[in-house]
Amino acid sequence: MSFTWSPEEPAPPHRITAAGWIRAGLRGVVLVAVLLLGVVAMMALRLVERPLYGLHRPWTPFITQVVCRTAFFVLGMRHEAVGERMAERGAVVANHASWLDIFSLNARKRVYFVSKAEVAGWPGIGFLAKITGTVFITRDPRAAKAQQQVFEERLLAGHKLLFFPEGTSTDGFRVLPFKSTLFQAFFNENLRDELHIQPVTVIYHAPEGEDPRFYGWWGDMDFGSHALKLLAARRNGGVKVVYHAPVKVADFVSRKALAAHVERVVRSGMPTERQVAGGEARLTR
Repeated sequence: MSFTWSPEEPAPPHRITAAGWIRAGLRGVVLVAVLLLGVVAMMALRLVERPLYGLHRPWTPFITQVVCRTAFFVLGMRHEAVGERMAERGAVVANHASWLDIFSLNARKRVYFVSKAEVAGWPGIGFLAKITGTVFITRDPRAAKAQQQVFEERLLAGHKLLFFPEGTSTDGFRVLPFKSTLFQAFFNENLRDELHIQPVTVIYHAPEGEDPRFYGWWGDMDFGSHALKLLAARRNGGVKVVYHAPVKVADFVSRKALAAHVERVVRSGMPTERQVAGGEARLTR
């Protein structure tokens, strides 16, 4: 997450009608209530779960899944999952199109996101990230050893860590080249022979008649206006999450080879017109 991607062509302005404002208000109230109930339930359950299981979280991730699935129901948005979720110990990597990815990827699989440290301080979102077990990382080389230890502890505890190797969100119509830096953590001698990596492709389909990049969140887009657009939509579209076959870290000679392989797999899961690497994808309606 070291840079912000932006296409040559900006997103078109989106007008919200009076009816849209009403829908946004009703959906927003329900969604906030669902999130608050989830937070309260998770905090209460962690009071018991933490002293009994420590890093292990056998119960609370189910609350996260229920909340995320309910969010799609509230938005009136389809959520489809294809493929088998990895049972082996290891991490998950996916393309990154929107803040909505958090809900899309949490709805069907118990994962723990890896995020930049700044997110921990964001109002609301930072708190939600912390309570759901997000791993926060910094680019400070002095923190590398401590972060490596956190990775080891979480992975060996059975947590499926999920990160976005593109380093930025996009319009959802391309997969940018994967950065290999974070993959180095999996080649540690304590982890390499134990871990698998599962590539995942996230595909958003815009509502009928809307810009194909409707769910993409990039550049200087602010969270509030983007979320409002989704809440106000008369009809929402859908998201498809494709789980590809996991690969064993030990089968690759380097982090760059591993990153290149999973990048190809994630891109192959995209519709044909979106299988580009940072170039111009065809925006089909």
